[in-house]
Amino acid sequence: MTRQMTTEMQQCIEMCHECHDMCERMLSHCMETRSEEAMQMSMVLISCADMCRMCADMMMRCSSMAKASSDMEQMCVRTCSLCADMCDMTAEMCRRMESREMAELADAMSRCAAMCRQMTPQTMHSA
Repeated sequence: MTRQMTTEMQQCIEMCHECHDMCERMLSHCMETRSEEAMQMSMVLISCADMCRMCADMMMRCSSMAKASSDMEQMCVRTCSLCADMCDMTAEMCRRMESREMAELADAMSRCAAMCRQMTPQTMHSA
């Protein structure tokens, strides 16, 4: 039996998926540029995409358990916190690239970070 996923959790999962996809798309753009800065950015984008996907996966697993243990919930919250840190770092780097596409990605990363920081055991439980 699964428990009901909260709206906050659904929105955070969707935002993590969106950021993952945006990182993957921008990765192609960076690879085409072939500058040293773009190559370094590519590695950050790969890491951020992976972190966002892992965070979404953890939240879905946590929500699929009828009664997740408090240890599992805390692990999920910590994963969200790490994802927020990664998104903030990536957003800062994107803004330094001074391109419209990177600015849009940075804005999405900042929104994802904010949503991930809202994830607590309480926001993961439906009323």
